[in-house]
Amino acid sequence: MDDGMDTSPSIFDPQNLSTRQKFRRYGKRHSTSGASIHQDNSASKLSETGLLYDGQSIHSPTNAALLLENIKQEVEGLDAEYYEEKIQPSSKRMLSSDIQGIPVVDAGFDSIRHSLKACKQDGDSLGDGAETIFTLFGSLLDCAMQGLMPVSDLILRFENACRDVSESIRYGLNVKHRVVEDKLMRQKAQLLLDEAATWSLLWFVYGKVTEELSKEQIPVSGTSHAVACEFVSEDHTAQLCLRIVQWLEGLASKALDLEEKVRGSHVGSYLPSSGVWHHTQRYLRKEKADMNIVHHLDFDAPTRENANLLPDDMKQDESLLEDVWTLLRAGRLEEASGLCHSAGQPWRAASLCPFGGLNLFPSVEALVKNGKSRTLQAVEFESGIGHQWHLWKWASYCASEKISELGGKFEAAVYAVQCSNLKRMLPLCTDWESACWALAKSWLDVQVDLEITRSLPGGIDQLRSFGDVINGSPGHADGSLDPTDGPENWPIQVLNQQPRQLSSLLQKLHSGEMMHEAVTQQCKEQQRQIQMTLMQGDIPRVLDLIWSWIAPSENDQNIFRPHGDSQMIRFGAHLVLVLRYLLAEEMKDTFRDKILSVGDNILHMYALFLFSKEHEELVGIYASQLACHRCIDLFVHMMELRLDSSVHVKYKIFLSAIEYLPFSSEDDSTGNFEDIIERILLRSREIKAGEYADLSDVAEQHRLQSLQKAKAIQWLCFTPPSTIPNFQDVSKRLLIRALTHSNILFREFALISMWRVPAMPIGAHTALGFLAEPLKQLSETPETSEDDIVFEHLREFQDWREYYSCDATYRNWLKLELENAEVPASDLSLEEKKRAISTAEEMLTASLSLLEREETPWLASINDVYESTEPVYLELHATSMLCLPSGDCLCPDATVCTTLMSALYSSAGHEVILSRQLMVNVSISSRDKYCIDVVLRCLAIAGDGLGPHNLNDGGILGTIMAAGFKGELPRFQSGVTLEISRLDAWYSNKDGTIEYPATYIVKGLCRRCCLPEIILRCMQVSVSLMGSGVMPDCHDRLIEMVGSPETKFLHLFSQQQLQEFLLFEREYSICRMELTEV
Repeated sequence: MDDGMDTSPSIFDPQNLSTRQKFRRYGKRHSTSGASIHQDNSASKLSETGLLYDGQSIHSPTNAALLLENIKQEVEGLDAEYYEEKIQPSSKRMLSSDIQGIPVVDAGFDSIRHSLKACKQDGDSLGDGAETIFTLFGSLLDCAMQGLMPVSDLILRFENACRDVSESIRYGLNVKHRVVEDKLMRQKAQLLLDEAATWSLLWFVYGKVTEELSKEQIPVSGTSHAVACEFVSEDHTAQLCLRIVQWLEGLASKALDLEEKVRGSHVGSYLPSSGVWHHTQRYLRKEKADMNIVHHLDFDAPTRENANLLPDDMKQDESLLEDVWTLLRAGRLEEASGLCHSAGQPWRAASLCPFGGLNLFPSVEALVKNGKSRTLQAVEFESGIGHQWHLWKWASYCASEKISELGGKFEAAVYAVQCSNLKRMLPLCTDWESACWALAKSWLDVQVDLEITRSLPGGIDQLRSFGDVINGSPGHADGSLDPTDGPENWPIQVLNQQPRQLSSLLQKLHSGEMMHEAVTQQCKEQQRQIQMTLMQGDIPRVLDLIWSWIAPSENDQNIFRPHGDSQMIRFGAHLVLVLRYLLAEEMKDTFRDKILSVGDNILHMYALFLFSKEHEELVGIYASQLACHRCIDLFVHMMELRLDSSVHVKYKIFLSAIEYLPFSSEDDSTGNFEDIIERILLRSREIKAGEYADLSDVAEQHRLQSLQKAKAIQWLCFTPPSTIPNFQDVSKRLLIRALTHSNILFREFALISMWRVPAMPIGAHTALGFLAEPLKQLSETPETSEDDIVFEHLREFQDWREYYSCDATYRNWLKLELENAEVPASDLSLEEKKRAISTAEEMLTASLSLLEREETPWLASINDVYESTEPVYLELHATSMLCLPSGDCLCPDATVCTTLMSALYSSAGHEVILSRQLMVNVSISSRDKYCIDVVLRCLAIAGDGLGPHNLNDGGILGTIMAAGFKGELPRFQSGVTLEISRLDAWYSNKDGTIEYPATYIVKGLCRRCCLPEIILRCMQVSVSLMGSGVMPDCHDRLIEMVGSPETKFLHLFSQQQLQEFLLFEREYSICRMELTEV
């Protein structure tokens, strides 16, 4: 955009017309600028700043006393009036009809906005109205993403939202604030008004559709106005100036509307005929002679007689002209003319609207509005095109210069507007918008005047003669009035006052000689910098500016903490999205990379800000527009931080992801829910290193990590909304994934819950609580029984539920036993004894029910059959901690790792190592120095990797690892066990590439460890019952079951477990003999 603007030929070159054919940024009827932001989302989904603003950033002053003193001095000069009436902001604000070309947004969108899901309704009743704008902007963007409104209308809705919230902050509360608070409220309101101005500019420059000027739209051709409109509609630079003028006049018009609404008054509120010089009339009737006072009352008398009116009439005239200037500044020419008529000065109205009151603004709207009026055509029929046009401009110029000499600054400025005389306009422009309007309007009018001159016979030669003026030749460089410069040479009189290109216009705003100091200061404000850069079309520069204001500092390593002004972060995020859709066809190469990379940075920052302010329900709207990896990283980060939050908060994040992201995706263009969940589940199983007080604390902390693993499953247990595509299929897939992952965790939890202590395995029971109801619904679905894989996973889940039920019953009994042991037997009540006996019997019943299953043995692998003609290898990957018999952690080192590796080899035997190509590797974990990584690899054979696995004992890898878990590794420290943190088994090829999970190994390993432990616990409970004088009726069945070759339980026991089993049996026999003797 910049290059196109900078290299374009000067408008004063009459030979080069290429600028008319250059690329335009303005939207066409057929372009995508009016298209809606639409994704495959079918239903409606949605329901801190610092202290002072210095023009560039919001900051906290360092000297509080100085701050208060400055504020007090400022407040003394402010209007002390407080508005007692509460002003309610309009929720259906209509754009001013005085701004030509702005469509009125359908008020129906208000109902859409309020019908959206309002997850934050209860929490949005904030005292600071600025906070509500985040939800409002999210709702509007959500509507646009669903195709309910085009992007151009979305921009206007953003503008209106800023104005509404600004008005609510400034005037919405009838509470009197303290000095500092009132100043802050004013600043917040003004910041939102500045943002609204930027949204309005964006609409005018990029969102407004360019009207193609057709012959049918020119009812009266061959006039100066028709030539002007045709030129502006085709010339890129002139069209830009036109839109800037319309934008700035629209802002001023809306400011007048707000003033009228708040104060109940309006500029131009005069009594009829208040401008007919009543005081001078009365003075003349008294026949007093004064050479300084006019003797006649016609409008030309002061100039002709070189005399003045009476001071009161002069003051009334000055007030009238000030209001006329204000209305012209707001583009309200008709209202200004009407004001002059009502004040009794129709001659002044005629000077503002020549040619019968025609609207001579060079726009298609003005041309159509004039209709078939032939006044201008008739005037120019005799004199020729442009003659009367230039005569009027020249006369206005002469009037502005002459009146300025007499001291009438407002009257001079009023006529200066008609002739592009910047010298008389700029002294009244004390703010950035007024100064920019004066420069843009003057430049536009001069371009039109030059085009009219060029269209005349000999006009091209005449334009060449203007070269001396352009180059600053003597006599013209200062723009002074020369008698030889008549209307035939217009606009030579004002050429040197005009900018040559857009960059020089902006430069004048920064450092122009006639520019007010306040204008130069306002050029440094953030929104003004954005607006000036948008005018130049330098979108990459806009994004760089915004990012520089909100980006974290280089020294700040916390990239997930939002920085900068929250309102600027919000504005930047929405600007990025609007530009992406408005300029989709022009996003190529470097420009595309910039708007995607820097734009993603801004969007990511805003999503983090919303998350930090607990607006989780809004995050998905913006995260869905991020690159795939950034979207996934963002949601993973949020879900991990909110893992311990309430169900309500977690469900908001779940909805935000499931509603705005596709569930799965075949490409990497956008993030999807499935990838997020996979990353969450994967990271939940990783070792989390922490700060430990001592070695005993290490073991306890690792056991507690099981709770965090279990909580990750809850993300899969939420019910998706029925409004998302393929609702039933998504729900089923979530539950199946929860089922498979929970089984993985149950295996790991079982291997770390072998300790005979009353404490429950909290991770396992947490997961069971999450899955109980959802999986009940899944098991009742007819399709489940038809899917072998799902049915197998569901059966394993039921096995684990039964196991942990037995485990819980045992721990309840153990808790009672330990509590009773602390009290002398004689002091125990009968009720306490009966409760302990009842719990023991319940434990035995539940355990035998699990052990005696014949058709489907507990945790047996039935359908897990793998066949291959190529050599297949088995791998087992485990991350574990070495635990001493005391329960403390053994900190591993290189020697310990080497010794453990040798012990694992020894547990297999020399022949197995050779025949099965066994490989063992033990190393200290890179994530936690207290953990080790164990990798076992061997060749698969029939019965162990290939074909059915009849023994269901985990094969050779399961046998080796079971020895470690039971603390019975040969040539290793006695009693040291492996406390598992993560366990996976895989099929792999000869190159080591993992291909498929070898679930039967882990399940068999669990059978090797869990079933003997259950039997030993039953023996312990039986001995306790027998000691209490109660003979269990299932003990003999238990003994027969262990010894039976059909159950194959005996070979699951290790040597030490068999010894413990025999000791329990011996103790049981002794107790029975004693009971029999009694």
